[in-house]
Amino acid sequence: MAFELVAGLAAKEYVTDLKLCRVLFEDNKYYPWIFLVPKKENTKNMTNLNMEERFQLMREIALAESVMFKLFSCDQDNVAMIGNMTPQLHVHIVCRKQGDPEWPDTVWNRTTGKYAPEVKAEIIAKIRAEFETQKQNPQYGQF
Repeated sequence: MAFELVAGLAAKEYVTDLKLCRVLFEDNKYYPWIFLVPKKENTKNMTNLNMEERFQLMREIALAESVMFKLFSCDQDNVAMIGNMTPQLHVHIVCRKQGDPEWPDTVWNRTTGKYAPEVKAEIIAKIRAEFETQKQNPQYGQF
């Protein structure tokens, strides 16, 4: 059985693949937001990752945070693994600014708005390019 995204994650926009994770984009114009999804079949929880995979996930989270802070002006990034509604391990990385529509509350199931298609494509391209640049940093492991 090969790695497959569950329906909710499969509907997200593809950004790039890392050593362990696929990077996906959330189309919400109020919050720069990506997901990291381990490319390992039947992975619902962290308990389905071995210790090296867990370390690699932490490296990739650090890489993703670096990418998002570089590209988007934010006061805080939120990193979360919440799988109650999506039964596949995925990590949210959301850039937040004081004064955004939900500040200081959470963004879960709140304010949404889609990017114009050309704006979304441009943002995804920038994120993809920054991942390619930052993947060269040896602290993140081999990609």
